[in-house]
Amino acid sequence: MDMSQTMTDWKETTLWDVVKIKYWKDHKKLEDWEYPCYWSWWVMRKVDSFLSKDPSVLIPRKWTLTNLFYVTHPFRTVDTLFYTLIDQDLADPYYLYCLLSSLNLADLNVWSAVPSLTTNVLNQLPLNLPPLPEQKAIASVLSSFDDKIELLREQNLTLEKIAQTLFKEWFGKYSVDRPEELPEGWRVGVVSEECDINIWRTPPRKESERFRDKQPWVKWISIKDIWNSWVYIFNTSEYLTEDAVEKFRVPIIPVDTVILSFKMTVWKITITTEKMLSNEAIAHFNIRDESNLSKEYIYSHLENLDFNSLWSTSSIVTAINSSIIKNMSLIIPSDKVITEYTKVIQPVFKKIKLNTQEIQSLSKTRDALLPKLMSGKVRVRF
Repeated sequence: MDMSQTMTDWKETTLWDVVKIKYWKDHKKLEDWEYPCYWSWWVMRKVDSFLSKDPSVLIPRKWTLTNLFYVTHPFRTVDTLFYTLIDQDLADPYYLYCLLSSLNLADLNVWSAVPSLTTNVLNQLPLNLPPLPEQKAIASVLSSFDDKIELLREQNLTLEKIAQTLFKEWFGKYSVDRPEELPEGWRVGVVSEECDINIWRTPPRKESERFRDKQPWVKWISIKDIWNSWVYIFNTSEYLTEDAVEKFRVPIIPVDTVILSFKMTVWKITITTEKMLSNEAIAHFNIRDESNLSKEYIYSHLENLDFNSLWSTSSIVTAINSSIIKNMSLIIPSDKVITEYTKVIQPVFKKIKLNTQEIQSLSKTRDALLPKLMSGKVRVRF
């Protein structure tokens, strides 16, 4: 990389000059569902949509305006998402994706009730493009980060499947409803007998000075944060000041604690990586000293639990409460079996954590490099 080159060869243009922005309106019936279909939140299938086979940047049209996709495989979109027909003589598709990702498209929102973007607004978006060879060089640098991140995520998916398979092999054939079938030394217990279940409340939001969006304060876990985490949670969007922790007696969640969301985003499970705090929609499973259970066992038990069977109402959010969580039954294996199982499973969880830490590091480096590359402050030789 070179930081000494000038930007005289960069071209000022608009998004309209390099792409044609489209979205599918007609919703005619399609018979072939071979291809994935994207909308503004995630990937879905079996939706009437436009079919494209060229590389494209997919831009949210409504709702989540910062959730962009880059696709090279054949795909479909629905009408909450723009797709782009890119002039590849002017813009490298992946470079364009990185460039648009570096911008805050939410600032272009035209409707506050339902966050929305329009083709007219996007078409006027100013761009400053380097020559195509330099775009490709920049795209190559950034894609090397993304490829490594994606590889680590795939490894974690495999490792998590291994962890769940091991749990089922060791304990899956037993049921709390058939205690007579348990091996000698095993028993059926209650979660609250093995763990202290802590649930807390959010300090008054009107005292906004107690909330921060950066360190050095204590990380405050919200439903959004737990949704964005995987097996382990590292990042939060807010921090709580130390004086707020003291004033409202907010319990500290110790490192390596299994936590569970039971409102709104129901049954999302993760493990803390440092001392943290949380809102009132998240339960903390603090394993008691006298319990023989491990965090890996608690995590895997919750992951394998059919929580739908715990509630008979369709209004699942309002049905879940702390009493239900505390009174959940679970199998307590013998000390010997738990010790043996923990020796087998801990390396799997440790590798997931190490991979996630590397993802965090790579993402941080990429995010710091992205605006410098997009602005020309750092140049790539080509």
